[in-house]
Order: sequence, then structure tokens, then C-alpha cells
Amino acid sequence: MAQLGSRRTRALTLPVGLALTASLGFLPAGAASAAPVDAQPAATVSTDGPKLSYVVNTRGNHGTVKQVKKAIAAAGGTVVVAYEQIGVIVAHSQNPDFAKTIRRAKGVDSAGATRTNPIVPQATTDTGDDQPLSAAQAKSAAARAAADQDPMEPLQWDLPAIKADQAHKKTLGSSKVTVAVIDTGVDDTHPDLAPNFNRGASASCVSGAPDTTDGAWRPKAGESNHGTHVAGTIAAAKNGVGVTGVAPGVKVAGIKVANPDGFFYTESIVCSFVWAAEHGVDVTNNSYYTDPWMFNCKEDEDQGALVEAVARATRYAERKGAVNVASAGNSAFDLASDAIEDTTSPNDTTPGSRTIDPSQCLDIPAQLPGVVTVSATGAKGLKASYSNYGNGVIDVAAPGGDSTVYQTPAPPATSGLILSTLPDGKYGYKAGTSMASPHVAGVAALIKSKHPYASAAAVKALLLAEADATACGEPYDIDGDGTIDAVCEGGKNRNGFYGAGVVNALNAVRW
Repeated sequence: MAQLGSRRTRALTLPVGLALTASLGFLPAGAASAAPVDAQPAATVSTDGPKLSYVVNTRGNHGTVKQVKKAIAAAGGTVVVAYEQIGVIVAHSQNPDFAKTIRRAKGVDSAGATRTNPIVPQATTDTGDDQPLSAAQAKSAAARAAADQDPMEPLQWDLPAIKADQAHKKTLGSSKVTVAVIDTGVDDTHPDLAPNFNRGASASCVSGAPDTTDGAWRPKAGESNHGTHVAGTIAAAKNGVGVTGVAPGVKVAGIKVANPDGFFYTESIVCSFVWAAEHGVDVTNNSYYTDPWMFNCKEDEDQGALVEAVARATRYAERKGAVNVASAGNSAFDLASDAIEDTTSPNDTTPGSRTIDPSQCLDIPAQLPGVVTVSATGAKGLKASYSNYGNGVIDVAAPGGDSTVYQTPAPPATSGLILSTLPDGKYGYKAGTSMASPHVAGVAALIKSKHPYASAAAVKALLLAEADATACGEPYDIDGDGTIDAVCEGGKNRNGFYGAGVVNALNAVRW
């Protein structure tokens, strides 16, 4: 079938106007350090190139990092922040040969530019039209709500799809558990999010270094509402207002990583995982891919360095106890195939066309080892039309929504999309693997609530073991035109569409 669009957090278009979204402070003392004020580039180094951001991966100890900082200055770079815990340094430079030069420095494992577009002041852009919940829809839903439901919960077909409504009769989750939404920012003033918001674990990592200025984690006017929607799916409070989250008793934090244009660059992603690791976060949700490359090829010196930097950061967060959950993407790609045609990279300048091997060119963080990779299902429980898939790549599936024409929910729900929170106290519908991932993050939070001393590995094992195994089913012709749109490989207990199955919130709290 035709590809439905990019996996960016900008809105995507499905038939019948369905809008999809992308797939889509300070660290403890000694954890991060800025460049010394006297670190000046050598006089012979060129500084007339575009100003770019780089990650420099070192052999990770204090002495080595200190030595590499000096080499960065000598190569015409300025250190933004150094994460000694994982041996990753973020630097800026206008030396066109900076990456080539610094790769030769003693103690450097790899280095690469995180973008192809120069660092310039960014303007906000339209993120596309949402499908807001109308007053009439809200009133109708409230009239149907049971005594134990929030007013708009009857429209949330996704909660019973993973038995979250039944799980809530046993527990809402523990307030000692925090899920970090690594995204475009979270509006913590929303009445459904304010009761559960963890300010101490929230920050902006947009620059590559943490900023804990009050409200830095919020989206600004004109910026994407994506992160706020994701946060509501995870932990909207069960408080007699609006919607209900999968784990409405846990805490949610916002770690803002998208710049005003909606790009998620490597330095921001690295910062976010280190911040989460250092601030007691139990689960991270990652509904994005790291720009500007949809797939980062390890054999490319720049892209390979980005893979290594983010991999170090995710491993560090997991060692500190965090379960990292990520969306699989919205391009209807088979991530287990031999080749994929990538026509959208780099997406911050002029994209080209290249054929990549998805086993060597990775969507990060989704395809990194240890990360729970999530595909999306619709209201009928089938793989969503846009969702990426792949046997051995997808770990679990969860509701992400789909065209109401393709997968119509049972009444009283009327939309096949996912209803959740939007900034300024609003509510609206979105769909994408971006919406599937937070369902899984919510279930992981319930497991952690039930088993507070469980390691990240144990939580992941339970997440997969307690999922509802889902077979491939009939040949996949989602639009009913007689043409097979995707091929599901594997058996009932593990396959390319659903992984180990659709997550089950009731199982998460039953034992």
C-alpha cells in the first residue's frame, strides 16, 4: 500500500483526514561540565563553516574526557556539556574539518555531526490540525459515563482494549513510580496532569544540557502538543475530570527535547536519558525518532557516532533502573526486511533517496538493544495501517489508533483515534505509534508499581510475558481493496505485527 507519510511529529495524513503524529536543571555535581572560558581554538583552525553540533564519544573516564575537551578546543570546537558517566561530549564548531580532526584525537572512539542544518534561531511552524473533542461529544460521553469513570472515558476504547479499565479496579498505580515523557514538552498545568506531575524529574534538554527553569519542560505557544497528549495517555488522573490514563496513579515527568521546529537532535536525546537516569525515573517513553536521519547507518562516521551516543545513554538509563519504551514508526515499513528505501533523510535540509539495510541502519532509539519497541493497533485489534512492523524487531503492540473507516470502534466511542490531553486544558484525538508507546509505558509503570524492587530487565520480562499473544490472522488487506498491504511473519507467541502480543494492564497488576 502507499506509504502514509513521514514519521515526524508533524501531522501526517490518512484517508478521511486522519491526522497522525510521529512515531509521531542541573545534573549531580561532577556529572556535566561546560567548556573552560579560556579554551580557545588554535589560530590556524578554520572557523568560517556553518555552525554545527557534534557528539564526541570518548573512552569514558575523567582524565580522558578532560584530555578530549582540550582537543575539541584545539580543533575549533566549544564544549556545550560533557556527560562523563557515559563518555559523551556535546560540542559546537564552525570548523568544516572538525569531525575529521577530532576523530584522530587520543581518547576519541567516534564523533559526528548531529544535524545537517546549521544552528540558527528557529521559528515555530504549524504542526498540523488536530481533531479536537467537541463540546457536544464531551457532553454525550459524560452522560454515558459510569459512576467509576471519568467523564470522557466512554470514548477511550483503548483502555478496555488492554484491560486497563479492569486493572483500575485493583490499583491505579503507585505515586512512587515516575514515567518520563521524552518529547515536545508537557503542559503540567492541565487539570488532568497537574495532580500527577513530577517537577523534580522534569527539564528541558533542547540545548543538549539540562535546563530546570520553571516551566522549561512545557511547550511554548505554537509548539507541538504531542508530548502533552502522550503524557495524558500514560497518567491522566482519575479525578472526575476529562480522560483517564493507563496508570492514573503514577507520576509523569516532562523532558523536552524537540526544538521549536519539532526536530529531535542527538544531543537533546542523550541529555534526556542521562537526566532521567539521574533523577529516579522508572520508565521513559520515546515517541519519536532521532533527527535528521530516519535510519542511522553504523558504517557512516557521522551516523555511527550518533547511534553510539544514544546507545550509551539508553544503556546508562537502564542500568539506573529505567525501562525505555519507544514507538516503531509510522511508515508501514517491515523493519526485518533486507532493504528499505529511505526518501526522507536528512529531514532538516534536503533529503535524498537511499536504500538501507535496517539491520545495519537503525531507527534510534527504537531499534537499540534493550529498548522496548512498540507497534500500533486500531480499534479492531489489527495492526494499524501505518504502523511499522518486523519479526524479531517488534516487542509488543498497543492501541495507537487508525482510520475510523479501517477500524471502527464499538459504541459509545465514535473515533478510531486515541483521545487524550492537549495543552491549555483541552482534549483531542491523535493516532500513530506515538500513541501506542505510552500505553506500553503505562503498563510498565503498573508492573513497577506492583513490583517496586524489580529491575528494568525484570519489568521488561513481565511486560512481554503478560501480553496477550496475538496471531497474525488473515492476510492483511486493511483497506479491503484486494491487495495484501503487509505480510506478518512468525507464530502466535511472537510475530512481526504484534511481537509477544498486545500489552495487558490487568495481568500487570493481578499477581
